[in-house]
Amino acid sequence: MAKTAIGNSSARPVAWVTGGGRGIGRGLAIRLEREGWQVAISSRTPRDLKSISQKSNTDKIFDYPLDVTDSKSTIATVEKIERELGQIELTVLNAGTFFPMSVEDFSADKFKQLVDTNLMGPVNGLAQIIPRYISRRGGTVAIVSSLAGYRGLPTSSAYGATKAALINMCESLKVELENYNVKLILINPGFVKTPLTDKNNFYMPFLIPVETAVEHIMNGLKSNKFEITFPFKFAMIMKCLRIMPYRLYFFLTRWMAH
Repeated sequence: MAKTAIGNSSARPVAWVTGGGRGIGRGLAIRLEREGWQVAISSRTPRDLKSISQKSNTDKIFDYPLDVTDSKSTIATVEKIERELGQIELTVLNAGTFFPMSVEDFSADKFKQLVDTNLMGPVNGLAQIIPRYISRRGGTVAIVSSLAGYRGLPTSSAYGATKAALINMCESLKVELENYNVKLILINPGFVKTPLTDKNNFYMPFLIPVETAVEHIMNGLKSNKFEITFPFKFAMIMKCLRIMPYRLYFFLTRWMAH
């Protein structure tokens, strides 16, 4: 299983990845470790965290179970990571979930569930990381949103709203954080084959494997880009939809809905 750290036994820099038990977060944690990082991974499912080393054979990935919707637990987790591993230099707020919600199934409780995880989860993480980075005058934080946040799509009123909010939040914070030498990166993926997308029963255009997504993210983290988008063709389509007049856009979404 992934180890629990006791003391800072390595000079490696420290990264913290939420949603690290599966999918993109898992793949990214393994890649970061291979590139010389100590990686603290958080997930609300401990068995997902414990299974990582079975495939990665690593001793520099450490378990920090966390439900990102719990602000008090987030405070305790960040404090524990820095106490045991050292100062967090890279934060990847990746935890999120998805389920479709049609107008027939519209529910305040379901909407809140997505808001709590996809929006307030990253906010809880930022609330702990930003003051640390500001006081240290440096650090990198990456937030995983989605190309679905560009425009409203059928059955995605709740999911898309959370991702659009993340995009807006990152755009708002970027310039302010630059004043403190803090780098903010926005990650907007398309469809990536993960246990989450495996549940979808609809066609997912330009679906890519986790390994390809991780490669795009790693290249973006090493660049000066604000936004990392992939796959390229799907990102270009969504960017075009983003600026499309409503009359034409709703004509297309009516077709999609049927």
